[in-house]
Amino acid sequence: MANEGIDSTMQQGAERPRQSMDSPSEASLKNKSRSRIWTIVGTLVVLGMFAGGGLYLAYPVLMGTIAGLCRSYLLSLNAPAGVVTTEQNPAYRGTLSVVAASAHSSAGGEDWPSYNRTLSSDRYSPLREIDTKNAGRLKVLCTYDLGGFSAFESGLLMVEGALIGTTVYDIFSLNPATCALNWRTHEDYTPTLLPANRGAAYLDGMLFRGTQDGRVLAYDFKTGKRLWETRISDPKLGEAVTAAPIAWDGKVFIGNAGGDFKGGKGHMFALDAKTGKVLWEFYLTPRVESDFALGPVGASPLDGTTWKIPSGIPISGAGSWTSYTLDTNTGALYIPGGNPAPDFVVGVREGGDLFSDSIVVLDAQTGNYRHHFQVVPRDWHDWDASNPPVPIQTMGGKQLLAVAPKNGYLFGFDLANNQLLYRVPVTRMENVDVPFSGKPVHFCPGAVGGDEWNSPSFVPETNLILVAEVEWCATVKARGEKKLKDQPMGSPWSGMATLNPFWLFGRADRDNNWAGWVYAVDADNGVWKWRLKSNYPIVGGMTPTAGGVVFVGDVGGNFYALDAASGQKLWSQQLDGGVGGGVITYVADGAQKVAVAYGFSNLQWPVKVATAKIEVLGLEDDAAAHRNPRIARDN
Repeated sequence: MANEGIDSTMQQGAERPRQSMDSPSEASLKNKSRSRIWTIVGTLVVLGMFAGGGLYLAYPVLMGTIAGLCRSYLLSLNAPAGVVTTEQNPAYRGTLSVVAASAHSSAGGEDWPSYNRTLSSDRYSPLREIDTKNAGRLKVLCTYDLGGFSAFESGLLMVEGALIGTTVYDIFSLNPATCALNWRTHEDYTPTLLPANRGAAYLDGMLFRGTQDGRVLAYDFKTGKRLWETRISDPKLGEAVTAAPIAWDGKVFIGNAGGDFKGGKGHMFALDAKTGKVLWEFYLTPRVESDFALGPVGASPLDGTTWKIPSGIPISGAGSWTSYTLDTNTGALYIPGGNPAPDFVVGVREGGDLFSDSIVVLDAQTGNYRHHFQVVPRDWHDWDASNPPVPIQTMGGKQLLAVAPKNGYLFGFDLANNQLLYRVPVTRMENVDVPFSGKPVHFCPGAVGGDEWNSPSFVPETNLILVAEVEWCATVKARGEKKLKDQPMGSPWSGMATLNPFWLFGRADRDNNWAGWVYAVDADNGVWKWRLKSNYPIVGGMTPTAGGVVFVGDVGGNFYALDAASGQKLWSQQLDGGVGGGVITYVADGAQKVAVAYGFSNLQWPVKVATAKIEVLGLEDDAAAHRNPRIARDN
């Protein structure tokens, strides 16, 4: 019957009288009407482009932010739910016995006083009230909504009874148990096109932070009143101060970002904590005659011989944009140095390009050079040595330096002789040796892959280094030398041949074809014990504890508590924004709390758009005392 119906319909259609054709005059009128409509549409599009272009020229940061947020919103509309899978390594034997958790005291671990908790950056917390048996009972105690969209990458502090965080413009203090606002100080200035701030430092009743217009600011811890400011970089060259400083012995240690901009160069500083005076300065690229020192210059073996550049190509790169590590026993200050520029065109900077892509070791008191580890020699992928390294005493008795740059490897260096012990791949690797040219090259990890601004963590009970990675590949087509020379100083200078502003650092894989990894690697031999794969990248700092729990979040807004020994998921929560800042744990009101900074609305990352927030969690019993979780909002 169905076939008969179809046949009947076809037959009726065939027998239907043919409609009369339009007369030539009617057809002409219709064509003219269509032409007018398309002319009007085309005119409106052109006017819109001119208007948008004019607004962009007048307000580049504002319009770029709006465009980026709209793009992220559209690309994240069909974002999938968070999924993790964990795999054990059958080849892992473990040469050492596990140390009992009771051997590690929690004394002194109630606060989180620095970016990576300790100045040595291991991110390990000795707290154990929240453990593998009760982590499933975690509940939200309170939330503080900052009320604005931000590339929220702040590493939180908890010190002297206050929870401290930063945005690009603000620094704020919260009650660590209730999220009630103590104070919030706003700074008004013009940021760069890639806005970011990664946190503050605390010392002797003062807080310190950087700004994107090249300053370091100091505040009173109790009131938020600004005490001093010191300019350390040139915003006209794209230089900014986005890193989280660290502070010790009356000094604030901070450097500048901007190594992806033409003429932008990395420097490292020690400032007097009370006055802001520059105590010493160290050049992360060769110093030239036009470089004006702001204070005494630390001794350095660096000269221009490792930068072989033609006329018209300025030395650029080695920006410092995350944070730092200090060994207070030896006075060794570890500085992660960013990529050389132009990022993707190695032909105009033949040589080692020191101290880009290196961990530079300085004397903290004098700023004098001690040593360096170049982990990405002759870089043409934008694979910065991006985050603070971690000095570790392993169970096997080694003094080890763990380094995880953006090239997708975990490095272990023996600090007894500064020799490389192992280099372990910890994310997807493809086409890593293929040179860039006038043809597109697809490679993994991309320029925003590998380990971004989250340092490795170390779990002393199990001798495991934990490293979180981004799996996100990119395609790059290199720009010619003439166009590089023609670009103005201070402009983005990646060397990517594109007019699309979202592709400046490579065209990332489409359809959010990305993932995140957590690898647990034996500190003595570099063999991984377990690994976890998330369907979203992981960029925020993760935290292992003496309770055997690891807290970690991804850019999809999935927040997890994992078993540190096996990587198995113990608990999870879906947040309404991506995790770009750090996860910390501390004691407040007599109980262990966990705080996470989320709402990662970054222009280059197609993630869910949400306002920046701080969420504090505790155990179910603790939550019962807060039956109505306080939601503090600052309008």
